[in-house]
Amino acid sequence: MSGSPVKRQRMESALEQLKQFTTVVADTGDFHAIDEYKPQDATTNPSLILAAAQMPAYEGLLDEAIAYGKKLGGSQEEQIKNAMDKLFVLFGAEILKKVPGRVSTEVDARLSFDKDAMVARARRLIELYQEAGISKDQVLIKLSSTWEGIQAGKELEEQHGIHCNMTLLFSFAQAVACAEAGVTLISPFVGRILDWHVANTDKKAYEPLEDPGVKSVTKIYNYYKKFGYKTIVMGASFRNTGEIKALAGCDFLTISPKLLGELLKDNSKLAPMLSAKAAQASDLEKVHLDEKAFRWLHNEDQMAVEKLSDGIRKFAADAVKLERVLMVSAPGLESGRAGTSPGDSGVSAPPAAWAGGLWRSPGRGAASFPSRRPFLAPVTLFPLPP
Repeated sequence: MSGSPVKRQRMESALEQLKQFTTVVADTGDFHAIDEYKPQDATTNPSLILAAAQMPAYEGLLDEAIAYGKKLGGSQEEQIKNAMDKLFVLFGAEILKKVPGRVSTEVDARLSFDKDAMVARARRLIELYQEAGISKDQVLIKLSSTWEGIQAGKELEEQHGIHCNMTLLFSFAQAVACAEAGVTLISPFVGRILDWHVANTDKKAYEPLEDPGVKSVTKIYNYYKKFGYKTIVMGASFRNTGEIKALAGCDFLTISPKLLGELLKDNSKLAPMLSAKAAQASDLEKVHLDEKAFRWLHNEDQMAVEKLSDGIRKFAADAVKLERVLMVSAPGLESGRAGTSPGDSGVSAPPAAWAGGLWRSPGRGAASFPSRRPFLAPVTLFPLPP
């Protein structure tokens, strides 16, 4: 006999309860990890794609991307850029076979201060998705939440009908500017804000509702709902399930497979902590920010300034590492010229030295890769903290 409805409800996992009032998104490039948790959407970033691209299970995608880059031809720099774009789209296309909603694909972080280059790169990614038979409505283009990135998002939404996901968002100023730009979705970070406070203040532990990252997202959510902004708020970068539970009721939450697994095993009662109705009672006042006001207000937040620049550097570094993976995997790309600053192509060519003495074969205890694709020191095998 089946149990009573009340008993069945008590047996629901925290993950299933969360899905009743928040759209759950998987934060991973490993699409084989998605099936178990059945998220609505999925997000990727350069760190996650880097980790997945080095797994033997995804060797075929790497080969296809390299072949595409070679087919288009051009300089080594151009071939690598095209191969990377194709690789991101290939991963996104596979993920879309697993989720009913949308996938987020990120524009190279090295373009974070060049609006026109971000717009061009975003349009190219959408073009590649459309060539694969995927509608642009199934894709969110991720852009860094710099002033230039936010304006790129505004242009993409208004002029090209391309939906944008603004990432690396740490300050209230960034959130206000994104709302005024009318972007589809923002990804305010939680865990990285907590990390900064733990590292830079005397307080080393926080209850979930006092977590500075949770409080930041709560303020942004309440502001958006109070003033009727349509932009979706998707909390991101979680360090523990307590942060996730404290933001239950947020529009979307993007969660790593590890924390999704913990929520799936957790049968504790979960209630929504955020709601559009409660947001109306907040004492927040409406703000308008032009570029000067944005830069001043954002600059006043030391944490946000440091974490935005740090996040851009980390994503850019992983883009360079991914280029190295492509170079060592493609014999025809291994003898390039020294690296340059990003130009019209939007990609910094890796130094030719990377194709020389930096490679080593797997030793005892090292990960196992095909012999033609040696282990690349010091490429990170697992994603950096989201």
